Amino acid sequence: MESNKIKIVFILPSLRAGGAERVMSYISQNLDNKKFSVTLLIAGYEKDAVFKINDNIEVKYFNKKRTLNAFFPIFKYLLINKPKIVLSAISNLNMLMGIQALFFSKVKFIGREVSVESVLNTIEKPKRFIPNFLYHIAYKQLDKIICQSNDMAKDFQEKFNFKQDKLVIINNPISEKFTLKNKSIDQKIKRFITVGTLTKRKGHIRILDVLSKYPGAFNYTLVGNGVDRDEIFTHAKNLGLTDNIKHVPFTNDVAYYLKENDVFLQGSFVEGFPNALLESCAVGTPVIAFKAPGGIDEIIENGINGFIADDKDDYVAKLQLISNKEWDPEIIRDSVIKKYDKDIIIKQYEDLFLSLVKR
Repeated sequence: MESNKIKIVFILPSLRAGGAERVMSYISQNLDNKKFSVTLLIAGYEKDAVFKINDNIEVKYFNKKRTLNAFFPIFKYLLINKPKIVLSAISNLNMLMGIQALFFSKVKFIGREVSVESVLNTIEKPKRFIPNFLYHIAYKQLDKIICQSNDMAKDFQEKFNFKQDKLVIINNPISEKFTLKNKSIDQKIKRFITVGTLTKRKGHIRILDVLSKYPGAFNYTLVGNGVDRDEIFTHAKNLGLTDNIKHVPFTNDVAYYLKENDVFLQGSFVEGFPNALLESCAVGTPVIAFKAPGGIDEIIENGINGFIADDKDDYVAKLQLISNKEWDPEIIRDSVIKKYDKDIIIKQYEDLFLSLVKR
């Protein structure tokens, strides 16, 4: 029976804490095992892995410091094992797989993108080891590019001149971990939370600016770590917010923290499709985010599960509004489950894989 299954190889830079790593490892473990035989290839170190993978999934670590150094080991693996489909994630790895696609005409290569590239490049300098024009040539060798949001697909079409038939929009799934919370009792001290890597693009600085103007009492839980940690906490100190903040560098139980808080705050300048925002809605905690590209306006329904703010002043006003409004966790959850339940999203991946193999 194993020979009748479609062999799929998922390739990731690492299994460190991160949205792409979490989503891709989750999808790889939830495909129909009667139809698909899945292997997970990890360019980075096994010691860095924070996500546990089921025993029925083969996982191979190349233990390389840089993704580029895994190019030839991955090539050798594909040559020997002859998968039908290769799915990679994150731009540098997708580019490398585009190059490898030139040598495997019978293999379908799919790249999954993680952000609105043109906007992200204005915020953070891209870490690439080849010129942009070669990067785009390599990308065009991929059979399909999975975009997480409408904004991402539009960006690939308009900024990078990709044909629409090469792009497919598949949002991120809500896993079974994110169950509905109990209706919370109104608290005099509001409990706010942000979950995300501590980097410039996530906009923690402007969230702190907003909180410094919030007139009520509050506690703020900050889940995540990253290169801009010191800058963020120095800014918090300068604003006199240090005592309000609880920092959780890493957790395997994001759902617990989302359920324990009253409002999820997002500060991002750009997203791909914001997992933590989606997961907050899934447990029934309302959200507020700045207007930014990357699926935010696909998830947030103003007044139903949260609000989108135009600028910092509007964010302060919306934060007061969201804090004083009585929210029904079940309505908030239903607003996203109907679109992003895991069964819906996993089927979209399976349908894509089956359509490529039939060609």
